[in-house]
Amino acid sequence: MAFLQQRLSAILALLLICAAGNVAAAASDDPLPSWNEGRSKDAIIEFVHRVADESSPEFVPVEDRIATFDNDGTLWCEQPMYFQLAFALDRVKAMAPDHPEWKTQQPFKGVLEGDMKTVMAGGEKSLLQIIAVTHSGMTTDEFANIVSEWIGTAKHPKTGQRYQDMVYQPMLELLAYLRSNGFKTFIVSGGGIEFMRPWTAAVYGIPPEQVVGSSIKTEFQMRDGLPVIVRLPEVNFIDDKVGKPVGINQHIGRRPLLAGGNSDGDLQMLQYTTIPRNPDDATPRLGLIVHHTDAEREFSYDRKSSIGKLDKALDEAPMRGWIVIDMQKDWASIFPAGRD
Repeated sequence: MAFLQQRLSAILALLLICAAGNVAAAASDDPLPSWNEGRSKDAIIEFVHRVADESSPEFVPVEDRIATFDNDGTLWCEQPMYFQLAFALDRVKAMAPDHPEWKTQQPFKGVLEGDMKTVMAGGEKSLLQIIAVTHSGMTTDEFANIVSEWIGTAKHPKTGQRYQDMVYQPMLELLAYLRSNGFKTFIVSGGGIEFMRPWTAAVYGIPPEQVVGSSIKTEFQMRDGLPVIVRLPEVNFIDDKVGKPVGINQHIGRRPLLAGGNSDGDLQMLQYTTIPRNPDDATPRLGLIVHHTDAEREFSYDRKSSIGKLDKALDEAPMRGWIVIDMQKDWASIFPAGRD
């Protein structure tokens, strides 16, 4: 009897070890570990299975698996101001010794004195003036070096973290999950294309050629016998709102299967991605909206925000079947490495 009990105990222990191993394996197999279980996570995984499984009746060839994502507020934080604006303001301060006239000239006077109320009171005109002087007059290589140095050192005013660390861990996991299932991931942002390109590969795993953004005009020049591209103080293209589908068509040439955004600036991209072009178009498509609902770990804002306003797209989401990701409920963590 004692021998039989010992055998039974050994078998039970072995079963418990196997069960624990299966639980650990299941956990390690979770492609989105920073996402809480729920509708949003389930809908994403179910969609990817539908289009990437060769046995699925809705299988989509790899070349058509295109996913586009807004950047500000979708892949990284955008409060209390767009990070590219913070870059431009820092550039004004860095360039000020060469421009003594700025001490009395708005909007630069306001920037140097920290008077953002006066700067913003100048509206779009003031912001364009700041962008013009801080983003032009140098070669594209020189600008890339300036951006790379800033993004590696500049810190967010609230958290004290580097801006490049203010990325959303759940979205990093989503990008990796999509790429592991044959998707090509693109950024389609209202931000400057040449502001993003120097760092997106390191931060998101998205190479420069898969970044679509706003741009200023450039021209080819020979400088000291070397061929360069020079940035000019003129707007070339605004990749926001109705500009996003145009930018997708120009740069990518394929309609996305999946699009993710967080504001009304992404509304047209979501419509372009998900609305069938004709009654026979049965290709599965998915729209995602990151809803900023977590004032404790990040910021809470939507309809009345001057940055990242989410109003029309939030109302249209139920009709279109877009998944509204509740940051507070759907994300177990927001920033990488316990930075919440």
